[in-house]
Amino acid sequence: MTEWQKSNWRNKPRVQMPDYTDEAALNAVEAQLAKYPPLVFAGEARKLKAGLGAAARGEAFLLQGGDCAESFEQFSANSIRDTFKVMLQMAMVLTYGAKVPVVKVGRMAGQFAKPRSAPTEVKDGLELPSYRGDIINELDFSPQARIPDPSKMLQAYTQAAATLNLLRAFSTGGYADVHQVHQWTLGFTESEKAAKYRDMANRISDALDFMKAAGVDSNSAHSLQSVDFYTSHESLLLEYEEALCRQDSTSGKWLAGSGHMIWIGDRTRQPDGAHVEFARGVLNPVGLKCGPTTTAEDLKVLMSKLNPANEEGKLTLIARFGAGKVGENLPRLIKAVQEEGANVTWVCDPMHGNTIKSSTGYKTRPFESVLREVREFFGIHNAEGTIPGGVHFEMTGQDVTECTGGVREVSDEDLSDRYHTACDPRLNASQSLELAFLVSEELTNRRNSLAVAAG
Repeated sequence: MTEWQKSNWRNKPRVQMPDYTDEAALNAVEAQLAKYPPLVFAGEARKLKAGLGAAARGEAFLLQGGDCAESFEQFSANSIRDTFKVMLQMAMVLTYGAKVPVVKVGRMAGQFAKPRSAPTEVKDGLELPSYRGDIINELDFSPQARIPDPSKMLQAYTQAAATLNLLRAFSTGGYADVHQVHQWTLGFTESEKAAKYRDMANRISDALDFMKAAGVDSNSAHSLQSVDFYTSHESLLLEYEEALCRQDSTSGKWLAGSGHMIWIGDRTRQPDGAHVEFARGVLNPVGLKCGPTTTAEDLKVLMSKLNPANEEGKLTLIARFGAGKVGENLPRLIKAVQEEGANVTWVCDPMHGNTIKSSTGYKTRPFESVLREVREFFGIHNAEGTIPGGVHFEMTGQDVTECTGGVREVSDEDLSDRYHTACDPRLNASQSLELAFLVSEELTNRRNSLAVAAG
């Protein structure tokens, strides 16, 4: 295999990427970005890789969540805070169920580009290029808005830098104090419809009270006041990724400086394609979305390319099949991994395979389908004797009405109330936390069954 260069992807077939019409403007933006500091650092990426390696062994659990596609217009400190807050609540509930640390990774500070099922869309007889995310073009349905604009990469960088700055402050400045996080969660369980989760919330309260009585509280333990929080996104726009790629001074390896973890989507995982070529050369942990069309043969080639040294924590396989389809797809991919002796972290994405059109015309995801896929994912791993290493959700901390169901019982008719996503429907704060309680039950059941088998 030839020596990797950060620009080698340009010689490979490219899909799901824009064709910029102004080459001079594109070159100027890339040159400007190349001068900017990286958004993340190699030591952070290595620490995340170690955490993902622990998740692969069952010694940690990954919670990855955030926006379908980040928006320039909806960007605010409050929206970052709200999503961070819900992820902390989810992580606490999952930690209690799994009895292992939860690795927290946001789909934030870089999730600006989106793959699309068709290159164009038609409205009222007018055909225009598809909206591909705010880093590329605009949502407005007009010829001018849909022209790819390279200067949007500079705006994306600025927003990502501001997001990371706030996340780092929240993570270490006391906002993440474990007792405060639990008080927020108790507020959720006060509602009558969430009463079934009150018992677990009370058990968490008892555990915190015991720790305090034993002399372990926020004043004596810095770890109860701060958290490690990482960022991730799909590395779709490779001009942006290359421009932020930096050589690590300590190891000489190359870092994707755009985020701690990058992933390759189900539409861009061609073994000889541009996206795989870029991702194979960076030191960051890499995610790979695996859908129903992923073949065992392709997966073996991809694992070899993306993790040639077979490092723990380097490669995360993000399974996304749809409720009812896990049983026919996941076991054959687990077998391919086992045949290669590959180190991977298995993660469930129960969002992308469960998108439907509601009776009211909105794209939505039923909460019950999301939960069913998670349960099927756990069930298969329990049957195969392999380790379910984490979950990956599209979610927001805001009170949107985009997915149906949950204790708040969002119906098809409710979707129009607060449907704010630019692309795919997201779980709201209440649905996200409810899902964490239900996943925590799965983790508790798994832990108990393993203890019985061992004893």
